[in-house]
Amino acid sequence: MARHAGQSQALISQNVANADTPGYVGKEMPAFAELYAPNEMAGIQRATRQGHLHGSVSVQSMTPTDMRNGDNPNGNTVSLETEMMKAAEVKSHHDRALAIYKSALDVLRVSVRTR
Repeated sequence: MARHAGQSQALISQNVANADTPGYVGKEMPAFAELYAPNEMAGIQRATRQGHLHGSVSVQSMTPTDMRNGDNPNGNTVSLETEMMKAAEVKSHHDRALAIYKSALDVLRVSVRTR
């Protein structure tokens, strides 16, 4: 989730930087829920590295898609207001992911300390 939020934030900043570029087509990441939605391989183990045994090495593609919602006269598809709203939402997702990681680390620390 943190990696997805980071990549989304990078695309948002790229879109904002090119907001005045004529003909620029903005990019956006698919929603996190769409990338990790259950599919036909939901019950199969997933290998996240080549060295892992017994698992599918198919990885969800986090490739950006083109934004096709702009009606600007110069052909640009970026709206600064929309990008700022997306940036706030992505920051919230990133903060949530970091809170989950921190909580998991706290659980591990407690379990290591207790005997």
